[in-house]
Amino acid sequence: MADIKAADVAKLRKMTGAGMLDCKNALKETECDFEQAIDILRKRGQKIASKRAERDATEGAVIAITNEENTKGALIVLNCETDFVAKNDDFINFAYSVAKVALENMPADIEALKALTVDGKNIGEEVITQSGVIGEKIELSFYGKEESPYVIPYIHPGNKLATLVSLSLGDIELQIAKDIAMQVAAMSPVSVDKSNVPQKIIDKELEIGREIAIQEGKPEAIIDKIAEGKLNKFFRENTLLNQSFIKDNKISVADYLKQVDKALTVNSFVRFALNN
Repeated sequence: MADIKAADVAKLRKMTGAGMLDCKNALKETECDFEQAIDILRKRGQKIASKRAERDATEGAVIAITNEENTKGALIVLNCETDFVAKNDDFINFAYSVAKVALENMPADIEALKALTVDGKNIGEEVITQSGVIGEKIELSFYGKEESPYVIPYIHPGNKLATLVSLSLGDIELQIAKDIAMQVAAMSPVSVDKSNVPQKIIDKELEIGREIAIQEGKPEAIIDKIAEGKLNKFFRENTLLNQSFIKDNKISVADYLKQVDKALTVNSFVRFALNN
């Protein structure tokens, strides 16, 4: 039996919004596997505040920038141990300098980014050097990029959350692009559209839907239909183009884009939020 720490229970409660006792029991059953614990809570009908955990990170800065033409962008996450350091100007400036190198070079992945140089110094080595200067563990933990006719960045105040969104057309108003970037930030979609949702997530949602229907005593003949209905609701709430538009919940994001131009859509996006 795993040792269930109060901090783990509190973390699961923060991730899900479920009760403390329910969280503790779910962690016991799964031996502290948070993903499985979330599934157990959902199968038991718990209303989960967040259907999936954010990426595992603590303090730091999430930075998203684009070139002047808004045709490509880079998003990086530089982690530290305390919020005090995360707000330090030198730390934030270093994070921006790494993001600029990423934007200029558009490396294939984070390891390729670490191999590049910032101010003539290897980025991977400079991160370690900064750890010694600041006195805390510093880590470059994430890098994402976008390239399309129009890429728009958004950084939420405080540098804890950022997004990059690629749009299919370049000749659109800045505010329209910002609306979509803020939609991604606020609503945390799992994908652009339901066709982009990984099969693993679809299978899990169907399983949870069936389990809930069974627990509610629904007839066997309609359990699969109920599960499909819950899956479609999941798509509406968690895929960007099908979500209600945050500025007008009477229309979807797809509808909003079509009002601007029938050819306008979202190609892809990157989103990262720090746990805090």
